Amino acid sequence: MSDDLLPDPAQGALSEPLSRAIGERYLTYALSTIMHRALPDARDGLKPVHRRILYAMRELRLSPTGAFRKSAKITGDVMGNYHPHGDAAIYDAMARLAQDFAMRYPLVDGQGNFGNIDGDNPAAARYTEARLAGTSEALMDGLTEDSVDFRPNYDGTLTEPAVLPAAFPNLLANGASGIAVGMATNIPPHNLHEVIDACLHLIKSPDARDDTLATLLKGPDFPTGGVVVESAESMAETYRTGRGAFRLRARWSVEDLGRGQWQIVVTEIPYQVQKSKLIERLAELIQTRKIPILADVRDESAEDIRILLEPKTRSVDPEQLMAALFKTSDLEIRFNLNMNVLIDGRVPKVCSLKEVLRAFLDHRREVLLRRANFRLDKIAARLEVLEGYLVAYLNIDRVIEIIRHEDEPKAVMMAEFGLSEVQVEAILNMRLRALRKLEEIELRAERDALLKERDGLQAMLADEDAQWAQIATQLKEVRNLFGKSTPEGQRRTEIAEAAETPVIDIEAMIEREPLTVILSKMGWIRAMKGHQPLDAEVKFKDGDGPGFALHAETTDKLMIFASNGRFYTLPASNLPGGRGMGEPLRLMVDLPNEAEVIAIFPWREGVKYLVASKAADGFIVNSSDILAQTKSGKQVLNGDALLCRPVAGDHVAVVAGTRRMLVFPLTELPEMARGKGVRLMKLKPGGLFKDEVLTDAITLNLVDGLSWPMGGGKTRTESDLSEWVGKRAGVGRMAPRGFPRDNKFA
Repeated sequence: MSDDLLPDPAQGALSEPLSRAIGERYLTYALSTIMHRALPDARDGLKPVHRRILYAMRELRLSPTGAFRKSAKITGDVMGNYHPHGDAAIYDAMARLAQDFAMRYPLVDGQGNFGNIDGDNPAAARYTEARLAGTSEALMDGLTEDSVDFRPNYDGTLTEPAVLPAAFPNLLANGASGIAVGMATNIPPHNLHEVIDACLHLIKSPDARDDTLATLLKGPDFPTGGVVVESAESMAETYRTGRGAFRLRARWSVEDLGRGQWQIVVTEIPYQVQKSKLIERLAELIQTRKIPILADVRDESAEDIRILLEPKTRSVDPEQLMAALFKTSDLEIRFNLNMNVLIDGRVPKVCSLKEVLRAFLDHRREVLLRRANFRLDKIAARLEVLEGYLVAYLNIDRVIEIIRHEDEPKAVMMAEFGLSEVQVEAILNMRLRALRKLEEIELRAERDALLKERDGLQAMLADEDAQWAQIATQLKEVRNLFGKSTPEGQRRTEIAEAAETPVIDIEAMIEREPLTVILSKMGWIRAMKGHQPLDAEVKFKDGDGPGFALHAETTDKLMIFASNGRFYTLPASNLPGGRGMGEPLRLMVDLPNEAEVIAIFPWREGVKYLVASKAADGFIVNSSDILAQTKSGKQVLNGDALLCRPVAGDHVAVVAGTRRMLVFPLTELPEMARGKGVRLMKLKPGGLFKDEVLTDAITLNLVDGLSWPMGGGKTRTESDLSEWVGKRAGVGRMAPRGFPRDNKFA
């Protein structure tokens, strides 16, 4: 016994290191998730739950031409016999197999409410009914002919198939998705006709390249249609590596309304996009004015999709409008492909297109061989019986005599005619009506037909080329049933060349209109149309009051500087209207609760700003360095920020809490993109009291002097500032007589 696995005499059990115990148990869980839950089998394209649902429905004899059965009954049988998990999970999986907007070739024929493309859930299992679809019959064709292995179910009372015979490549036809432990899979659906064409080509040319197979497959074929805009080279590389993505767009057209008016009609939306959420997103783009050239969206869908997009004016370019919507909504998505599947039901692997098709074809060959051997055994058994029948017909009188007079007719017949026990049993069980002459002729014809079939099967088993020819014939039969000759088999998704996407300037779409931006003391922001007087009376919420007011335009970007030293960018066109009280600024940008707004102004290119902290540190920053790309803003000034002022002049004037003022040349301040800055003025420590802080700073032209407001609307100007001019980081002198008591320049 190893040293790290020792018996515990107190408990009578073995102890082991925690890391090993956790590792082994987690590995067991991971393998269970990968093999029995999340990844599909490359041979039949099914996960265990889907395979068990179809098999249970087959056991209930729910054929495509038979009656429907309550979904609750089906779910109960699956859970009780094969899949001991939640009935809700089983029903959800079965409902998806019946959704024609989720499955390219539905495997279940549903009756009732099985959900819709809006995202509504299916009705409860007691209200819906289901039966197998024709495609499921093709997947399970030959299941009773020893074509696949069966394994015990979870409690060992029944058996279930480990994999289905699968007459067509369901993995590619219907796609799959799942998340395992440390790996995932995501395979789009494809057109069954094209997938079988690729299989036939691979049978004919086993060394075919992935690029050739990709040209036959063309690309995904989603049940909801749409347009794949991806280059052939990109798709070929995706299928070669088993990883990649496809750009999928909605299908749209321009509908002429007469008199120069028009509207856009969307008739197909991308796969797995819920129509209701798409409409909400488009309405949000209109409400927030992110797409100014879009005026309205209406949903007129019934059985089919019909979404109407109304432009702002007739002069709008439809291509430009749709390009903007593709960029900002789910009218265009990227569907990722990750062909991670189980090879032979055991080994997870990211496969290329060729590897997936090869796994399916090898499975079909194994099914063919097993069915052929099964049929040979059946033929041998039947021929044995037929030979006995023919012996009985040739000696019919003696057979009847033995049966009438012998106590043990079986032993006598076996000894006299050299028959086997099986043959004698068949003769003894024969009906009297079978003794007619015609029956003998039919038996000889049946024997000859079986001998011919046996010879054909044996020849096929001995010739690999004949085996692949038989598989090709079977695939062609399936193609005739579900291929492009049927309405359901027609390709739905168009494959278009990846046209160069025009550069969309959303800001250029915004109509330039004057605005008056109001930011309240409690942080509620709104925009009133036109340039209103900044001192006009405005209503606020109870307990709130005026904070900032400024003139701007709809095309402006508003810069918000907060006490945490971060700049936030907010498009003026996104601001709520001025009819209400506005909306909280903190919902539009990630402004912390403890941070306060210090300044708000329209962004202008080439403008420089003086930023300073209460600790009297600061620098000059260019407007190009303060634009934020995200809601979280851009950190510029490190420290407790005090102010942000545009630079206009050749000197800087600063004032501290003890009314000391210092003026120094602007050239002594560095221009930086971010940081703490340099010392503006020397502050005095507070000792037992609070340390002194900077209270204000401003830039000015020294020759013009310094002005500040006085009471009664008067202004005072100190034209000679030589007394306060000094070096940066100096102590300064007492502010001029009459300087405001709040130590502010403005």
